[in-house]
This record gives sequence, structure tokens and C-alpha cells, in this order.
Amino acid sequence: MKIAVAGTGYVGLVAGVCFAEVGHNVTCVDVDEKKVALMKSGVSPIYEQDLEELMQKNHAAGRLDYTTDYVSAYKDADAIFIGVGTPEQPDGSANLSYIATAARQIAENVERDCLVVVKSTVPVGTNDKVEQFIQDFLVHDVKIEVASNPEFLAQGTAVHDTLKAARIIVGTESKEAEAKLMEIYEPFHLPIVSVRRRSAEMIKYACNDFLALKISYMNDIANLCELVGADIEDVAKGMSYDERIGARFLNAGIGFGGSCFPKDTKALDYLARQNGYELRTVKAAIDVNKEQKTMLFKKASKRLITFSGLKVAVLGLTFKAGTDDLREAPSLENVPLLLEAGADIYAYDPVGADNFRKRYPEGIHYVESPKEALQGANVCFIFTEWKQIKEIEPVCYKEFMRTPLVYDGRNLYNRKRMEEAGVEYYSIGR
Repeated sequence: MKIAVAGTGYVGLVAGVCFAEVGHNVTCVDVDEKKVALMKSGVSPIYEQDLEELMQKNHAAGRLDYTTDYVSAYKDADAIFIGVGTPEQPDGSANLSYIATAARQIAENVERDCLVVVKSTVPVGTNDKVEQFIQDFLVHDVKIEVASNPEFLAQGTAVHDTLKAARIIVGTESKEAEAKLMEIYEPFHLPIVSVRRRSAEMIKYACNDFLALKISYMNDIANLCELVGADIEDVAKGMSYDERIGARFLNAGIGFGGSCFPKDTKALDYLARQNGYELRTVKAAIDVNKEQKTMLFKKASKRLITFSGLKVAVLGLTFKAGTDDLREAPSLENVPLLLEAGADIYAYDPVGADNFRKRYPEGIHYVESPKEALQGANVCFIFTEWKQIKEIEPVCYKEFMRTPLVYDGRNLYNRKRMEEAGVEYYSIGR
């Protein structure tokens, strides 16, 4: 099937590449000429496991191409997937301007009957508006239907999450639209849950916000564990055996970040308020997460007289391992506080340093190894669970640092081993 994909961020690019991988002919559309040229050369604009390899493979096979020419891409496509961003606005609502732009371009250029599929995370009811918007601007006498097909990929495992998804959610208002989406996804050989459009939109928010709730709950319990002398890892282990709870998303830390959970919790909270309802559980998750991100800085501030003139090692800048994405990363909350307090920061991240440097080109020393960051440091903060950081032996902190004082936001180390190595070690909930 001939598929066009609007947008080449995480959602659009991964979807387009995976559609090509199962045999569809795919054209990915983006407004950025430099980005398109980069992708045509076989280079991925985002760091994601296996993505670049599949881009090169399917481009060489003639199943995958990239363009800024949306007119040609849309005019005779069987299906057009919208995977553009829906960034958070100051009031917590989703910015739908990129969705509207893509919808209008589709309406003005499509020349045959076509299914338009919204993969972007959008508030409930948005697909109805997109369909009406396309009808308002439609130029040719063709039939356009709009379907909802939310993504459930996680950054760092996005390709696997798409090709080996637990299920595919499709939201349609007609049997014809449902049949076409079923045909598109048939080569994936995955379970498909078919519902109405509004239910599909809600499923996306309900899933993401439930996981955010789970993380914030564990962080809340972890904070109480510290006060009462319990160990959150022991608690999580005991909980994990209960099949009603499960073992995933029980790790306590310094809060959730990334492109989904922070934005989606705020968007659902906003949607509820707009409809005269308060989602108290979601609001609590937002509040807990906000406080959690600076928990380590507050602990260190109580321990130290000042950060001024101290060498501070920061290990990990991205919001999680396996990605170069900084969106809502704990580092973005803590580094400004450290800089304001006069810290001399030496930062290490295996893939995220270049992106961080764009935000903070001055005032931070970006180093190539954890050892460089730790050498002579007075204090260390761990913000990301990279393998390169996990593999640092406890004795190295004692050996390299001037003062072996470590604040670990990912609970990477065994407390006893760190203490035996002579490290003053603080973590979350232990």
C-alpha cells in the first residue's frame, strides 16, 4: 500500500520506517530540508536503537523515501498518517497547530479517496475536528475518512515497540476505514483492538497516565520509606509478585520525563477541567513528579554549606537511557539550580551531551568519560541509568573523587557496597 507520513519525529519516523519494513511503500514528509537530506543519506536525526539500520535497508530497497514536497506525497496516497508534534501549551493543553497544518495540506492536495490516520497524541474529540477541518478545505471531489491510531512506543525501544507491539489500537467510524487499517497492519501479525475514534483517543491518555500514576505512587512510597526506615527496593520486590500489580514501573527515582508522560498527564488534567471534572489522581501524579525531580538537590543542599567553587560531577543528562532526548529530563531541573548556586559542573552523557550543549553552550564542562567528570569532584549527581554509569565500580568514586559524596537518582548501586568502598551515598527510598 502507498503510505505518506506527515512528520519525522519519534512517532512519524519510526512509524514510517516500520511500515516500510513490513512491505509498504512509504514517503515521509517534513518541512526541514536539512533534516530530509540527512535522512536521505541514511542518517537518523534521532538516537534510537535499530532505526538507522532499517532506514538504510528500506531506502535502498526503494520502499522508503523522504521529502519536503507534501503535494506529491499526498496527492495519490492510499493512506496518510499524521505523526506531527502536539507540544504542551502554558495552560497544559495540547498545541494542535501542527495537526491543523498537516490536515489542511492534505485537504488541498489529495486527489483520490484516502484514509487519514492520526497517530499523534491528541485530546479526545480531535479526530472529529480533523475530519471536519479536512472537509472544510477539501479541493477535489474525493472521499476522506479520518481514523485514530495512537502509538505506544517507548523511547529507546521504539522500533521494537512498533514491530512487536502488545496490541494495535484503531479507532474508526466506518467499516471501510476499519478494513483499510486492518489491511495496513495485517503484515505486522499483531493483536488489533478496534474501537470508536474517541475511545481510541482516550485509551492513549488512559494508558500513559496510568503508568505515570504508578511511577509517582512508587516515588511517594519511597519518600515515606526513607522516613520510616524501610527500603523501597524490598517493597517493590514484594509488590512485584502480585499479578494484579506487575513488576514493571515499580522503580523509584527522581521522577518521570520525556515527551509523553509529563505532557499527557497535563493534557488529560486540562481536558477534565474543561469538562468540569477534576482528575484528582492525575493531578496528584503531576504534583509528586514536580517535587521529586529536585529531591536530590534539596538533600545535597542540607548536607553542604555551599556549592560555590565546588566541582560537581553530573552523570547522565537525558531523561532516560537509550535516547538522546532531553525533554523533561531531571538534569534540566537540577543543572540550573547548581549553576545558580555557583557549582563548577563537569557533565557526562554518552549520547545526550550535544543536545544539552545547545541549551547550555557555556558554564558547563562536557567530558568524554565518567572518570573525567569524577576526577577531583566534591560531589556527584546521577540522573540517568546509562550502562556506562552502572558499570562504574563503587571503589572508583572513592579513588577518583576528592570527596566521595554521591547522590544517585536512579538507585543504581547497592548501598552496602558503596558504604564499604568508603562512599557517602544517598539514593531514593533506601
